[in-house]
Amino acid sequence: MRVTWIALWNRNLAQLEIAVVGAGIVGLANAWSAAARGHRVTLFERDRHAEGASVRNFGMGWPIGQPAGELRDIAMKSRNCWLTLSHEAGVWVQPCGSIHLAHRADEWDVLREFHAAAAQAKIECELLDAAGVLSRSPAANPDGLLGGLFSPTELCVNPRRAVPEIAAWLTKRYGVRCEFSATVTGVDGRAVRTADGRTFSADRTIVCGGSDFQTLFPEVFASAGLRRCKLQMLKTVPQPDGWRLGPHLASGLTLRHYHNFDVCPSLAALKRRIAVETPELDEFGIHIMASQNDAGEIILGDSHEYDAEISPFDRSRIDELILRELRKIICLPDWTIAERWNGVYGKLASGPCLEATPIPGVHVMVGTGGAGMTMSFGLAERAWRRWDEDG
Repeated sequence: MRVTWIALWNRNLAQLEIAVVGAGIVGLANAWSAAARGHRVTLFERDRHAEGASVRNFGMGWPIGQPAGELRDIAMKSRNCWLTLSHEAGVWVQPCGSIHLAHRADEWDVLREFHAAAAQAKIECELLDAAGVLSRSPAANPDGLLGGLFSPTELCVNPRRAVPEIAAWLTKRYGVRCEFSATVTGVDGRAVRTADGRTFSADRTIVCGGSDFQTLFPEVFASAGLRRCKLQMLKTVPQPDGWRLGPHLASGLTLRHYHNFDVCPSLAALKRRIAVETPELDEFGIHIMASQNDAGEIILGDSHEYDAEISPFDRSRIDELILRELRKIICLPDWTIAERWNGVYGKLASGPCLEATPIPGVHVMVGTGGAGMTMSFGLAERAWRRWDEDG
């Protein structure tokens, strides 16, 4: 009995008050990692619910976009977490995989080179001819289709539903306290203060404020090389008669966007061809992807504008270019656009995200770029293992 009470006493000593600032996907991931360790967690969100980049994306878990090694391992850890959320929290998660489509010879060259190197890098993928692509997706445009690269690891979620559902599950499963409409204005390593005058004690605070670089620790962000990136996206009406896209689809334009394809010798020629033929796509950072949510709607995009180029007003020209390029590679039963929107996220020049400790007991984790849904759970777990070791 004495040993049992000592064990309980030691466990209670290890239980900490954790404050997580920001209820987007990075904040939710950190709240989960902390709560699963037995800590008491309070999650703060300035709005009534998360409204930033976490709910304004494709809903893609995209391990194929991460280079082999640690980054891909983190993405696969996150993938496992999504599957756990599907099983335990009832979050809709579809393990749909992905296909990079090739309609040009240089795109096909890159895909073949990547596939040839994939086995050694322990990346599971399959090179498909045109018939193989069409057997997996009714959406692929057969006109000029050379083939595609299928990867089985990608997931689809509906971010507008998943983000609030995860927050609710954390409360139900772990007792996480969610403070919505609560703007955190000050953090000192022992407590957090909100704009309405309240103070909350905190042994450790994790700042996951998305693209807000001014409110807390602006000096950290100023010196970190973070950039703001704006994307424009579109969504169709639900497709008729239960029609399904199949795997996520990406065009050859996407090959120049994700660094995992940097190992391919033919990539440089592909980039040169795009720059010469369609410089407007480079001007707005346009690459083409499509996913389908549980409501049957097709999410389409996207573009990339940075820092001083960002305007609160969307460019119709960008939407036109996105749709122009999409019609080259996919065929949909109904192209009616139901919604258009933009999102802004922080992006680090190098590395998967910004992690900093500006003062003892306070950690910053932001800047996952366009890979928040892919990387956040794995990044949070990696950080919490390190914090556990450091005490």
